[in-house]
Amino acid sequence: MDSRIGYDTDFLAWTEEQARLLREAARERINTPIDWENVAEEIESMGRSELRAVESALVRVIEHLLKLEYSPAADPRGDWKVSVLEHRDRVARDLSASPSLRGRIDTAGIYKSGRKIAALGLERDGMRLNDLPPDCPYSLDQLLDEDWWPASRHGLT
Repeated sequence: MDSRIGYDTDFLAWTEEQARLLREAARERINTPIDWENVAEEIESMGRSELRAVESALVRVIEHLLKLEYSPAADPRGDWKVSVLEHRDRVARDLSASPSLRGRIDTAGIYKSGRKIAALGLERDGMRLNDLPPDCPYSLDQLLDEDWWPASRHGLT
């Protein structure tokens, strides 16, 4: 058995390895009418799409955790919690299929997006972007932990 990464073991790592192998084959000038470079690029693109999906879901987790922590409003707290749970579950499934995604997550970048979106939603409560922390106050483990919730700054549950 070779040491290559399996498709079912880590999809992102598999896409990267397959792209590398295709490029090696192209350099060896195997005489087949395959557009090696574009095939390799498309396979890599599939892996990048997985990462974008994880980061998109984490933007929603951050948005709603910030709202839960900073909003003085009693509603729609339940909806925010449901959203956090749904998006955490989505990320957990994606990370299970591609464990190497975890090391690629740009927490600072996704926090920046989640913070802006949360601030827009909190405007009705009189809050502004500068009222939220400039740097992510949550660790990646907290973002992913289905049992972790930030304490409300207004004593709400």
